[in-house]
Amino acid sequence: MALTIIIVKFVFLVSTVYSKVTLENSGFESQPTNLTTNSTSQFVLLNSKTNVIPGWSFNGTVWYVTAGGNISLPGNGHGLQLGPNGVINQTFKTDGSYYYTLTFTLAPSSMNCASNFTAVNVSGSDESKVFIYKESFGSEMWQTYAYSMSREIQRGIMGIQFQSVAGSNDCWPIIDTLLVNGIGSPRLYGDNGFMNSGFEVGPAFLDNSSQGILLDDDTNEEAFKVVQQWTILGMIKYIDSKHYAVPRGRGAVMLVSGNPSGILYNRRFSRHGKITLDFIMGDANDSCVGDFTVYLQVGNYMMWNFTMRSLGVGSRVRHSVTFKAEFSKTESVPISFSSFNVTRTSDQQVLCGPVIDSTVIRFSSSKILHYEPVIFCFVLATVFLI
Repeated sequence: MALTIIIVKFVFLVSTVYSKVTLENSGFESQPTNLTTNSTSQFVLLNSKTNVIPGWSFNGTVWYVTAGGNISLPGNGHGLQLGPNGVINQTFKTDGSYYYTLTFTLAPSSMNCASNFTAVNVSGSDESKVFIYKESFGSEMWQTYAYSMSREIQRGIMGIQFQSVAGSNDCWPIIDTLLVNGIGSPRLYGDNGFMNSGFEVGPAFLDNSSQGILLDDDTNEEAFKVVQQWTILGMIKYIDSKHYAVPRGRGAVMLVSGNPSGILYNRRFSRHGKITLDFIMGDANDSCVGDFTVYLQVGNYMMWNFTMRSLGVGSRVRHSVTFKAEFSKTESVPISFSSFNVTRTSDQQVLCGPVIDSTVIRFSSSKILHYEPVIFCFVLATVFLI
């Protein structure tokens, strides 16, 4: 009976975590109206007076792009290249009180531009961020990024905007395949002392991408975290169990090479005593070969390091540390996992690194519930049946 109640509560929580948002023409497969250029051309310059992009408004220099040759896009479909002063935007209705994250694809226009500066400025309701294509972080000539669009808002209208950033050698950005999802206010998902302990609550994954989602520094404390409750240090990759070896659940984070790469959680301790912290460290079964070292730091003075030799075949190990909590009740204690090593996949020399998942923190004398894996499977079965 108790387990049934927990399952019902968990199903309710899962149903309130996400709010699905549908963008019109999110992959630009509905072509602009009144195209007059030869249909075999990969780049068609659009005119804001004669061409209309379904679902989008635009101004400045914008090209309609077809994949092929040197242009690679998800599903070999279509995208938009933003040239000088190129801007595209769309508004949508929000559904309830949520934070919103945007997943999108950024691609260079040629191999030469992959090693040069290709960037786009993305804006939500009240913030903006510049994303730069980074060579060697994936096996495709396009990359997927995620952006935290806003703080919590009420029902209304929200807009997203992409604007070109001047590149070198006319390396203008190509945008494709967008997803927006609303995420509910933070909750303690599971009795383990961390919110979003298994990194299940984060940006939406593209159906036709096996590359994961690149996430970079979001240390602005005022902003909503794109992986809920976790601050990103440097560059990480958000990965899913459909395409990678994920130790538990659907999502995990990969600490891609160096500079450093890490995640951080701020937590208050309401009482003193011995604390046990567990986590799983592994590789993503992506041929990432080399020596992994992960540094776990609690507060300013406690640090441990964990190493493993990765063969890139999906191995994993659970680590545990115990320390004494003597922090002030009002003190926000940073807990971070970071990596500085440089490792690459053996097949395509893509930058990679250790996977972190299933973080658990508790007072040593307390018991922790392990319903999460059972409930997760039950929820998946319920969703598919419905």
